[in-house]
Amino acid sequence: MQPLPAPLLRAATPALRLLLCAVISLWVLAGCVPAAPPLEQTTTAFDRPLPIPPLAESRLVNGTRTFSLEAQEGSSELVPGLQTPTWGFNGPMLGPTLRAQAGERVAVDVANNLPEPTTVHWHGMHLPAAMDGGPHQPVAPDSTWKPSWQIDQPAATLWYHPHPHGNTEEHVYRGLAGMFILDDPLSQSLSLPQNYGLDDIPVIVQDKRLARDGSLITDSQGNELGMLGTTILANGVAGAVQQVETTLVRLRLLNGSTARTYDFGFDDNRGFAQIASDSGLLREPHETTRVRLSPGERAEIVVALEPGEDTLLTSYPPDLGGVAAPSAFGSADRLDILKLQAAPQLQPSSPLPARLAEFGIPESEAGVTRTFEVQDRQINGRSMDMDRIDTEVALGATEIWEVTNTHGVPHNWHVHDVQFEVLDIDGAEPPPELQGRKDTIYLEPEHTYRLIMRFEDYADPDSPYMYHCHLLLHEDQGLMGQFVVTQSGGSGGAGQPDQRRQEHDGGHQH
Repeated sequence: MQPLPAPLLRAATPALRLLLCAVISLWVLAGCVPAAPPLEQTTTAFDRPLPIPPLAESRLVNGTRTFSLEAQEGSSELVPGLQTPTWGFNGPMLGPTLRAQAGERVAVDVANNLPEPTTVHWHGMHLPAAMDGGPHQPVAPDSTWKPSWQIDQPAATLWYHPHPHGNTEEHVYRGLAGMFILDDPLSQSLSLPQNYGLDDIPVIVQDKRLARDGSLITDSQGNELGMLGTTILANGVAGAVQQVETTLVRLRLLNGSTARTYDFGFDDNRGFAQIASDSGLLREPHETTRVRLSPGERAEIVVALEPGEDTLLTSYPPDLGGVAAPSAFGSADRLDILKLQAAPQLQPSSPLPARLAEFGIPESEAGVTRTFEVQDRQINGRSMDMDRIDTEVALGATEIWEVTNTHGVPHNWHVHDVQFEVLDIDGAEPPPELQGRKDTIYLEPEHTYRLIMRFEDYADPDSPYMYHCHLLLHEDQGLMGQFVVTQSGGSGGAGQPDQRRQEHDGGHQH
């Protein structure tokens, strides 16, 4: 018997799927379901130089920093000796790193040279809904979209990726993704590793499954989460090594996978300092040996090396919480990702500062509390409808969103436009790694996460933002809702109100 009869679950109705998950959970507890064996990772020698995504060129047009991205088809050598058909921005795989300063106005010319429509969503960015790049801003083949906005948020490691309705998993899996780094005076004044590509390294982690001819396998064999690959990539290659020339190195970790959750550490179990989460610096460095990231989450860590030594960035078997048959979802998998190889002589780095950033939204400022239950492919019992507005928020409002995963499988939660803080988890203080500003969070089953957020600057009753699970198969199959920010807002509560979008709004193309 399989650890989880995923093909049956995928074909079942939502109600039947929930019943099957409950039955499976009882079987697991009774020892009737054998654990899935750990994944056999594709072997690599870790001798390929880590590709560093180039910083995107930009030009100043009437005071606006303007970038250009071109979505295109290509071919990439993900593993030595094999060519894989891939998609990328400005190249065959992934994309350049966009970088901008707080206060700047930016614009991006997004050209689509793919054979089908796509979008580009600026994940973690505070910006107008019409510029968000969600499913309501499709870019047709052979056309160009030109969003622009003002950077008005703290320094952070953000990213961009497609968000086409129903096809996000495939587009990201084929290789469309890149980082968007924001700087501000505070972050630049701190004694942190800041030389991009030298001691400040972007690391986009993804998993793929390859056929013998090198092509991407897109059939996830019915896994409830989607694709869990056997080939682990760092910046688009397996078996990567980064030469280190300084005593401290900063890694900007992005879980760019479509389904897999990682628990990052090092193979020798050395400690490191986490200095930032999704949406910016923590209040102070957090000394740890592990950081768990679900799809879409980011963390910045700083690790120390001695001259001449090396260490492997590794994902240890992640604790997924009380999910049914967790080994079917990767909980037994230990995966090596990237070798760090220190030079015989290293340049000294400045010690990390004791304090990094000050922030916080007082809970007393929240005027509305909403509740969201995540079940199967639904939020509060409803699947995504492109023509339905689920939630209306007042401009300037501070709200608490209580989010609970009532399903027996992994999910997470991403909110567009805003950065939230975790007030508590089931009433308990969140662990240090979750005490920063975030936009995506893993949801362990049967736990309630109280998130506080403020909706500032942008109101548009005709252009919705999204909230959704960032396990991309789940998103594609309907685990997503829509909210608008308006001058007056709605009546509050969970999923209030239910409105239909007008066809003249310039959004959904029928």
